[in-house]
Amino acid sequence: MSAAEEELLKLSRQLLTAIDSGDWTAYVALCDESITCFEPEALGHLVEGLPFHRFYFDLPGSPSKPAKQSTISSPHVRVVGRAAVVSYVRVVQKLDGNGSPITVAAMETRVWEKKDSGWKHVHFHRTPC
Repeated sequence: MSAAEEELLKLSRQLLTAIDSGDWTAYVALCDESITCFEPEALGHLVEGLPFHRFYFDLPGSPSKPAKQSTISSPHVRVVGRAAVVSYVRVVQKLDGNGSPITVAAMETRVWEKKDSGWKHVHFHRTPC
């Protein structure tokens, strides 16, 4: 893997850690403000911007929202000029509503753009496995 590919994989892991831990400041630092996405929570609609995502970060902690851990499995990184695509299966370990551990997975594709300030996350698509 090239240095750029390693960097993008590291940034993708940092992004998932920010999501899992509810760290809005870290998430915003990695994302472009005009980020777009297709994800199950959007019910088939293209979402633009950070406010949609902020809602989930602002949810209060509760037994129904316990800590979780994401692992990137089978990653593939492709750099094309000043853009990059990082695809993988995201394996998430968490507790269900009864406090029992469960594992779920989703196929994710994350698009990054190289800006003057560094790589910024500009689009993603997530589909449950």
